[in-house]
Amino acid sequence: MMIQSSDDKITHLEEITRRIRGELVQISHMTNTPHLGSSLSCVDILVAAYWMALNIDPADPLDLNRDRFILSKGHAAPALYTALAYRGFFPIEQLQDYAKPGSLMAEHPSWRSVPGVEATTGSLGHGLSIGLGMAIAGRIQYQSYHVFVVISDGECNEGTIWEAAMLASAQGLNKLVVIVDFNKWQATGRSREVMAIDPLKAKWEAFGWSTYETDGHDLKTLVNLLTNVPDSSGKPIAIVAHTVKGKGVSFMEDDNNWHYRIPTVTEVELAKRELHLI
Repeated sequence: MMIQSSDDKITHLEEITRRIRGELVQISHMTNTPHLGSSLSCVDILVAAYWMALNIDPADPLDLNRDRFILSKGHAAPALYTALAYRGFFPIEQLQDYAKPGSLMAEHPSWRSVPGVEATTGSLGHGLSIGLGMAIAGRIQYQSYHVFVVISDGECNEGTIWEAAMLASAQGLNKLVVIVDFNKWQATGRSREVMAIDPLKAKWEAFGWSTYETDGHDLKTLVNLLTNVPDSSGKPIAIVAHTVKGKGVSFMEDDNNWHYRIPTVTEVELAKRELHLI
């Protein structure tokens, strides 16, 4: 099931990531909502998944055989909504309703609030357990779908992550994939300083997962990893994706102030110029 990522396909994906990043900066400014840095860090993961890896049909988002994708780090909901819109699950114009009173798109995603949202997330550490349940359900029902879960490095502080990791290994859930958006920050500081997260790859391996480590902004590598599920190990798969918080906008990159800061009109323009959108 491996997809060879030709240069033209990767160039097309890079164009999509630029447009999504520009949209995210604009949305944060227009709606006065935070978590822009966390949203920008996972864009490449979302694009690699939704455009190349997932067996999905935007016209039939409830197809029983679809692959499931869960954004456990629910505070990055704008990235999920924008990816879904650009992938055709709902009109891009609908993004203008994000976080407005009465909108279906809240600051954390809710199950089926808009087409394509598979789970209510944002209570950190729970998304992997939800994905685990989906993977077990698929096996029981003899269904062939895969389950992909994106978690943050800060979520690895949560005991529920490791309980799910142990059970997934014990059950040999080789169609379950976790991607760690390892941007090195959480709300109050460096993730490595808040908790002893290192060595993260070795931790997942010790819990019985087939584990890979990669640049989380390398689209070609991400596509190849995500489209080789299951691998030959018979184990669940963990991908430690090294990312940069605020990726794509130089003055936001690796600056944890953008966990909460809102871009000004001038900063929106600067960001869009860097992204070659104006």
